[in-house]
Amino acid sequence: MTSYPTPAFRRTALAPGILAAIVLMAGFALLGGSGFIWIQFATSILAIIVAVYAWQAKQWWWFIGLVPIAVLWNPIVVIDIHNDGLWLGLQYVAALVFIACGIFIKVPNPDDRNARKR
Repeated sequence: MTSYPTPAFRRTALAPGILAAIVLMAGFALLGGSGFIWIQFATSILAIIVAVYAWQAKQWWWFIGLVPIAVLWNPIVVIDIHNDGLWLGLQYVAALVFIACGIFIKVPNPDDRNARKR
């Protein structure tokens, strides 16, 4: 047992959100090439993972940003956007959505030792 207080909440979507933002930033180098499919797989899967954390936190409004990301970056059913400038903008917006989700999706910490006993 430690004397440090435990946080009242956990940010469960922080790690996949930051990882997805890193993947999207790395995707700039592969945009338009054959290796971009790996960026699409990772981004789509991480969007679904973050959406599950948003569902568990009962913060369903994050689906407004996460579902379109999962659909647009889906490598199975490809939505082909031929404008590279538009893809660059979408990459930035998606990275910002992932970072915002990681920061703002919170779930109560069941191990909170500082909570009041009822």
